[in-house]
Amino acid sequence: MTVPFYDIAVIGAGPAGISAATTAADLGLKVLLLDEQAQAGGQIYRNVANASQAVMGILGSAYSYGRVLTSRLAVSNVECLFGALVWDVDEALTLAVQQAGRSFKVRAGHLIIATGAVERASPMPGWTLPGVMNAGAAQIAMKSSAAIPSGKVVLAGGGPLLLLVASQLQKAGANVAGLVETSPGGNRWQAARHLPAALGAWDYLAKGASMVRHLRKARVPWFKEATELRAEGVERATALAFTSKGRGHRLEADLVLVHHGVVPNTQLTRLLRLEHDWNPVQLAWSVRTDPWGATSRAGVSVAGDGVAIAGALAAEHAGAIAALGAAQVRGFVSVAERDQRARPHQQALARELLVRPLLDTLYRPPSWLQQPADDTLVCRCEEVSAGRIREMAQLGCHGPNQMKFMSRCGMGPCQGRVCGLAVTQILADALGKPPQEIGAYRIRTPLKPIPLASLANIATAEDVSTPQP
Repeated sequence: MTVPFYDIAVIGAGPAGISAATTAADLGLKVLLLDEQAQAGGQIYRNVANASQAVMGILGSAYSYGRVLTSRLAVSNVECLFGALVWDVDEALTLAVQQAGRSFKVRAGHLIIATGAVERASPMPGWTLPGVMNAGAAQIAMKSSAAIPSGKVVLAGGGPLLLLVASQLQKAGANVAGLVETSPGGNRWQAARHLPAALGAWDYLAKGASMVRHLRKARVPWFKEATELRAEGVERATALAFTSKGRGHRLEADLVLVHHGVVPNTQLTRLLRLEHDWNPVQLAWSVRTDPWGATSRAGVSVAGDGVAIAGALAAEHAGAIAALGAAQVRGFVSVAERDQRARPHQQALARELLVRPLLDTLYRPPSWLQQPADDTLVCRCEEVSAGRIREMAQLGCHGPNQMKFMSRCGMGPCQGRVCGLAVTQILADALGKPPQEIGAYRIRTPLKPIPLASLANIATAEDVSTPQP
């Protein structure tokens, strides 16, 4: 069985992946770019090539910029495989890929992981009811099919994306019945010290101020410092109840959108056993990299929000830097040429990072989200509550993997993608240990469920030397 070889394989066709792939191809490397979606763009620029002018107007210039990246990819020498799930990577950097119901293998001299971020779970009473979903999912629906939710929409949580989605939905004609911010009041005072540095990225701050003005002008009911959130309903969510500054409130809702920031998607980096550190500012795991995106494993780099959350423009520059680092390791450019080509990207990346300390501190999730009440479900797949996790800790369970064995927590279809961070944080609090010591779920192949027929096909395929895009 012939396994095709590429100098560099890039997993993820968002801003970091596109930039990494096109940068490497421009240097003469043979590059393969793979993504699960049907076209390039990632979550941030999803469907940007086909979006209507009406959708582009609602989502704004930050979204339409994605066409610049996808156009650059279209005229490059990068070989692209879309609708392609990478479900395993072995020691020799051979990738097992499923596309159109069949699996095949490709091999890479260097692997760049650009799998981006996922939304942080928001375990609270009622969050598993139909009619409660992540705010990012509503934005994806707008991008993919111009779908706008009907009825009363209440948004709850914190972070720039929450304000962005609320503003976009209001512009699209949705009935935004309330915006419920959960960020503690003390966050503002702690974030104030980062404001002078953040002014270096004044355009980002101006964009945020514009969203706030729009929502205020639209007279969207706005509540701050909310606690004790619970989605109410029997067969589906009908309201969001909460306390804001000491007063109880209840907002009727046909759809409750929750969001408490995004965190790096570490499923693949965990599968590869790369070294990770707990980021105490972003309250998430961060894969350990050097300034060129290189990891603890030779031949593997990570770029973009998969390392730490910094945004789409930062990811674009980080992808180019990772590609230049990989090209130098592979012998396609000298150290001097690498440094010269990387300098503009490094300068632009540094500017994009100026605003991060302010945002990370201002929208740091509230402590009650990290330590939900005992009767709150944490693992949705296996219906394991926070109380059950604490009970397991008292019985001697000292980590997520032992927790999985003792309670099935994290054994469902999502393989711990949703509950993983919460389990680590609950165990850390219950045991009085830092999250770094508690650790995370051990990820095993396949990364996502695949049909047995696809798995069997990989062993019987006679020729996979020309995988089809």
